[in-house]
Order: sequence, then C-alpha cells, then structure tokens
Amino acid sequence: MLIVLGGVVQEQNGGNTAIASTASATASAIKKDNRINNNSIDSNQKTLLEFKRQLIEEQKKGESQIDRINQKIEETKKIIDEERVKLEEDRLKLKHTNEAKDADYTKFTELKNNLIEERKRMKTLDTKASSSGVGGGGRPRRDRYNITNLTKALDQIEKDIQTKKLSKDEERRLVLKSKEIATRLHALKVINKKEDTYKSMAMKFDDLRGKMTKIFDQKAEIGRGIGKLKENLDELLNKREDLYEERRMIIHQVREAGAKLEMVDTQLNAIEFKRSRLQYSSDRQRRQNVDRRSSRHEIPQDKMKKNRENHELWNSLKEVAMKKMSGGGKLTFDEMKLIYSDESD
Repeated sequence: MLIVLGGVVQEQNGGNTAIASTASATASAIKKDNRINNNSIDSNQKTLLEFKRQLIEEQKKGESQIDRINQKIEETKKIIDEERVKLEEDRLKLKHTNEAKDADYTKFTELKNNLIEERKRMKTLDTKASSSGVGGGGRPRRDRYNITNLTKALDQIEKDIQTKKLSKDEERRLVLKSKEIATRLHALKVINKKEDTYKSMAMKFDDLRGKMTKIFDQKAEIGRGIGKLKENLDELLNKREDLYEERRMIIHQVREAGAKLEMVDTQLNAIEFKRSRLQYSSDRQRRQNVDRRSSRHEIPQDKMKKNRENHELWNSLKEVAMKKMSGGGKLTFDEMKLIYSDESD
C-alpha cells in the first residue's frame, strides 16, 4: 500500500511538475512576444511622435505667417481707403473745375467772336476814314486820328466863311472842305469810340483768357493726380490680392497639417491601445497562473460569486463608455478597451 501510494504520489507530483513546466514555457514565450511587440510599438511611436512634433511646428509657423499676412492686409486696406478718399476728393475738384470751365468757356468763345467782329468793323471804318482824308489819306494814322486838330481846322474854316470877305469860288471851296473835315471828324470820333470799346473788350478777353488758362492748367494737374492715384490703387489692389492668395495657400497647408495631426493622434491612440492590450494579456496570463495554483483551494461558491461581480462591473463600465462615445466624448484607452474587447480578454 505504501509503495502503491508512494507511486501514486510520485505520479501526481510528476504531473504537477509537467504542468508547471509547460505553464512556465508558455509564460516565457508570451513575455518574449510581448517584448518584440513592445519594441516594435516603441519604434513606431517614436517615429509618429517626431512627425507629430514637426506637424505642430508647421502649424505654429503657418498660423504666425497668417497673422503677419492679416496685418499686412489690414495695413494695405487702410492705405487703399485713404487713396480712395483722395481720389474722390480730386474727382470732386475736377468736377467743379469742369463746371467753372463750362460756365466761362461760353463767355470766352462769345467774347472772342465779338472781338474779331469788332476788329473787322474798325478796319472798315479806318479804311473809309483814310480814303476820305485830305491829301488822299496818305498821312500817318496818328494824324488821321488827331481829332483836336481836325476840330480846330473845322472851326477856323467856319470862322473864315463868316468873317472874311470871300468870292463865291473861295466860299464854295471852304464849304466843301468844311463838309469833308466834318465827315472825317465824325468818322474818327466813331473809330475812337469803337477803339475804346475794343480796348475794353480786349482787356476783358485777356482777363478771361488768363482765367481759362489757369482753369485748364488746374484741370491738367488734377488729371495727372487722378492718374497717379489710380496707378497706386491698382498696385495696392494687386498687392492685396497677392496677400489673399498667399494666405489661402498657407491656410490650406495648416489645415493639411491639422488633418495629418488627427491621423497621427489616431495611430498613437491605436498604439497605446495595443500596448494596453498586450499589458492586459500579460497581466491576464499571470492571473491565470495564479488562479490555477489557487483554484485547488478556492471554494466554488466564492469563485462563482466573484465571477458574477466582475461580470456586472464590466457591463456597467462598458455601458458608461458606450454612452460617452455616443455623446461625442473623447474616450480613454481603458474605455476603448471596454468597448472593443470581449469580457474574456
């Protein structure tokens, strides 16, 4: 009996040793796999973290560039507004100048035409006066226009006719001469009056011509200013469009970097989740080994109660995580593990 019992005992001990040896080998293999997986995870995570750092720097640089461009755009807009105000002021000046030109140009043209007509009439009267002059009208203009001398000569002739004893031929000659001088004197007085009118018109014309010249010079100057302002506005508007285009390009780059960041964060979360699963698997293996050793001593009722409590707790935590996910909340790695893993994992 002792030998048999000893043999049974020996056989049982040998079985337990084999089980322990197999469990140890399995645990060693699992640890080795976990180390390999962890090394791979660490390498990928390091690469992704470096890429994430570069993307964040790219985002910050882009946002700084956008702020700088926005400042330039605002400065350009301010200058554009100022130039537009100046342009509007110059256009208003040009409008008033054109109105003044239109109002005076009609007077200027009318006065110019009147002056030309008056000059023609004076020339005609001058010709008549010259042709009717004593001695054939060959005297200088200053003599022909000497009204004082002609008046004296006419008075002397009339005095001679009245006071002197003249023959009929002498009296007839003096009467004809008197009529000639009177006719010429009248023509000279008319010419003299016309000359005064002409001089007055000429003075007005010169003043108006000077005013018109000033208006046209002012109009030309305002026109040059408007042309320069338009050139400046065109340059500023082109500059603003270039800034808009540069900003759109950088915003696109920043958004691309943001999208890449989301992808990197997703991959990092997946890596962390995988690391958590590996850790959980390793911990579960250790617990199973401990459970195997302690199962012989554990009361079945206590074990069932413990399993039921664990099951209820797992369901409760998973329900909370599911509600959080459906509400759009950001999940932790443990919450992700509860949702996407089975209870047995």
